[in-house]
Amino acid sequence: MRFLVFFIGFLYGNLVYSQEVFSEWKTIDDDSGVAKSIVEIYKKDGEVFGKIKRILREDKRDIRCTECKGDLKNQKVEGMVILKNLTKDGDEYIGGKITDPENGKTYDAKIWVEEDKPNTLMVRGYVAFFYRTQEWKRIED
Repeated sequence: MRFLVFFIGFLYGNLVYSQEVFSEWKTIDDDSGVAKSIVEIYKKDGEVFGKIKRILREDKRDIRCTECKGDLKNQKVEGMVILKNLTKDGDEYIGGKITDPENGKTYDAKIWVEEDKPNTLMVRGYVAFFYRTQEWKRIED
């Protein structure tokens, strides 16, 4: 009986962990399918943020966001906070902003993990009715 309780607890704990957005995620290029960077999703002061922890191509690590506006202008992309101020709403995190460091544009954002894809983070940037959704892959420990 103790084994059954332990086993159920173990499964439940893994399910809860796997649905969680707080992790490191590998971003994938939409066109080539090649991994580009590692983004860390974290919580700070009750809101969710995402920072580019590592650019995977060594020759791109010193690139700066020349097209960005405001405090992101000319900032190094590696280390840049690209997801800001998301808040939890059910199974999604909404109401924040995402910046694309390749073109400097900032969009409304939401992120979520789908129940049937626990190691895939869905990342959506949008303006009005227009949106683009990317799938980022969880980095396994």
